[in-house]
Amino acid sequence: MPPPTLDSILEERRSQPHQLIEVLQDVQEHYGYIAEESMRTISNELGVPLMEVYKVASFYKAFALKPRGKNVITICTGTACHVRGAKLILNQAVGQLGVKPSEVSDDGLFTIEHVNCLGACALGPVVTDNGNYHNHMSPGKLRKLIKSIYKTDAEEISHD
Repeated sequence: MPPPTLDSILEERRSQPHQLIEVLQDVQEHYGYIAEESMRTISNELGVPLMEVYKVASFYKAFALKPRGKNVITICTGTACHVRGAKLILNQAVGQLGVKPSEVSDDGLFTIEHVNCLGACALGPVVTDNGNYHNHMSPGKLRKLIKSIYKTDAEEISHD
């Protein structure tokens, strides 16, 4: 079944401003990010000022306003993770993938993000890959994780 269009996402929600977050979640899920054009359409169809749509979409880390890589590696840089070496882990990711936070790697496979908290402070430093949590992370463990993601992606491609 093909992914829904923006029109089908909005279908039974028009003129319902209280549906804003749910619509944004559906757009994010199906397109991977929320484009400016989509925000304009959502604003018009829900009757929500464009500035409000943008404020909500840019406030929550779950929403991306530009395309992301196939694999999103999120590194917690909150206090508990920071004191346990989160900066070294972030530097490892940037160096290994050759991409700055919030950008997409040249091969389109990775985006690195850092957030203030992933809610697992006792297990820090914490890293997620596509929502899968990895605790007590180190630069060496991250290096192995990234290599395993590359391997998984290569196997998927060879099976297609």
